[in-house]
Amino acid sequence: MRVGCPKEIKNHEYRVGLTPASAREYVAHGHEVLVETGAGIGIGADDNAYRAAGAHIAATAEEVYARSDMIVKVKEPQPGEWAQLHEGQILYTYLHLAPDPAQAKGLLASGVTAVAYETVTDERGGLPLLAPMSEVAGRLAIQAGATALQKPNGGRGVLLGGVPGVAPGKVTVLGGGVVGLQAARMAAGLGADVTIIDRSIPRLRQLDDLFNGRVHTRFSTVEALEEECFSADMVVGAVLIPGAAAPKLVSREMLSGMKNGAVLVDVAIDQGGCFETSHPTTHAEPTYEVDGVIHYCVANMPGAVPVTSTHALNNATLHHGLQLADKGLKAILDDPHLRNGLNLHKGRITNAAVAEALGYEMAEPQSVLRVA
Repeated sequence: MRVGCPKEIKNHEYRVGLTPASAREYVAHGHEVLVETGAGIGIGADDNAYRAAGAHIAATAEEVYARSDMIVKVKEPQPGEWAQLHEGQILYTYLHLAPDPAQAKGLLASGVTAVAYETVTDERGGLPLLAPMSEVAGRLAIQAGATALQKPNGGRGVLLGGVPGVAPGKVTVLGGGVVGLQAARMAAGLGADVTIIDRSIPRLRQLDDLFNGRVHTRFSTVEALEEECFSADMVVGAVLIPGAAAPKLVSREMLSGMKNGAVLVDVAIDQGGCFETSHPTTHAEPTYEVDGVIHYCVANMPGAVPVTSTHALNNATLHHGLQLADKGLKAILDDPHLRNGLNLHKGRITNAAVAEALGYEMAEPQSVLRVA
């Protein structure tokens, strides 16, 4: 199979779908790898590094899309890329289709077979291809939020760790999953007063044991959300419903009860965001203000640290990518966890959460793949 890796074109996206080491693995499996020139510059990998791994260099993205049987990316295809995809081709990348009907329509029209990193599962019910970027985003959320809290950036002017004689900043984390855990770990490490809100009591018990009392936990109710958000200097939105749009936990009305200059960091923005007033921002213009509250809603947060992010992502995605290259669509039929990653096939939506969010009829993956 010919595996193609185009350069990412989203605003300030420096990650790349394949590292030279990953390209070498595909070549070792007998596949041809085609990488767009300059695709790895953001992680310090030039064209010669890919050539040394056995890959071929394409002069343009158009060449990569036209000649490849499988496209390996990081972020969802942008409008200019939708038209370059075609039926019979496998797309392997993050998609986040539920809050993005325009992208869904474009990809459906292309007829591509799209496997989304964020819905591939494992035997424990986890999301192994989403987890590494969730880890990065959770940790980055605190760095970004701490910067936004500085007065020159519009924030309250609070140092999260405080100093002797001055109380630390208060951080509320909505969601105790991978993002929430990592955000809480970073915030607590800085000395902040941290509370995690979640609706799973077993998970709250795990978090309480893990932090040994250094982090507070609360069961999620409307009252708990209001109390913790109103008293917080920073609120991190870290909720996830796999494949579906994120629930809106903080309403516009609630902003009036928050501190002036408090910061909302919406890590769930790829899935539509968990604050009613959220809309995607970029690394070029990461924040905006609504009713005195600063919003940080960058949709590709891990792109700010591409070296760490790309290697972590490739570690997670390589195994399933090689399965797809080695076996094609049969890999999806054979592996139920990879099958959960199938979002689109030949103009049909094959993921229940995505179909429900966008108002489409879902097609069972096994049915459409066998027909194909």
